[in-house]
Amino acid sequence: MNNPRSNAIHLHDLTLGYDRHPAVHHLDGCFKAGSLTAIIGPNGAGKSTLLKALAGTLRPLSGSLSIPSHDRRIAYLPQSAEIDRDFPISVEDLVAMGLWRKTGPFGTVARQDRAAIGHALDSVGLAGFEDRIVGTLSGGQMQRVLFARLMLQDAEIILIDEPFAAIDTKTVQDLMQLVRHWHGEGRTILAVLHDMNVVSEFFPDCLMIAREPVAWGKTSDVLTPAHLAKARAMIEANDPHADFCERAA
Repeated sequence: MNNPRSNAIHLHDLTLGYDRHPAVHHLDGCFKAGSLTAIIGPNGAGKSTLLKALAGTLRPLSGSLSIPSHDRRIAYLPQSAEIDRDFPISVEDLVAMGLWRKTGPFGTVARQDRAAIGHALDSVGLAGFEDRIVGTLSGGQMQRVLFARLMLQDAEIILIDEPFAAIDTKTVQDLMQLVRHWHGEGRTILAVLHDMNVVSEFFPDCLMIAREPVAWGKTSDVLTPAHLAKARAMIEANDPHADFCERAA
């Protein structure tokens, strides 16, 4: 068993942004191994930007982040708006993309792999949907498919960005049961969320940001009226055209 401390995700004075304009400033802290953490904050707070950096698709402007070096398996589910549903691909082929580490980008899906795909779809309530074209699915069905793909990635760190936006309550409850199952297996799960009821009910840990950290810790300690008001005020006072900043000595 690896040392849990070495499995943690460490952020040190992390600043992220685009074209030298910061979107997240000076973030310090640690996502513990096996933690289940909601990342919350107002629109424009930098939540998705942080997830992109953790997924390795955005380089820091300054500071650093440290992800376990012994196993960098990360599964990342971006916002639904970033997924092209017009591309004519079947549900089975989309879920099969979760096997790319095993098969390679152009590898053949073996019989046992198809069995795993079928099991994953059954687990999300979509048994028999293999041949459906993803463009014909409802929003909730599409999220179920994407969670089935996450299952096949079998990652130790799972990053999900607004997975429950504009989907029905039944789908949210079903997919959260799957998230809780992953958490029970010791996986580290970070989710950007807007529904505070879901955060309160399911997520023991919480990071609230508003371009800068507002609070980080137990959800009951973070999710307070004072912190919510502070986050709104910080976003309202933010200058989106500000130059790159450096922390004062």
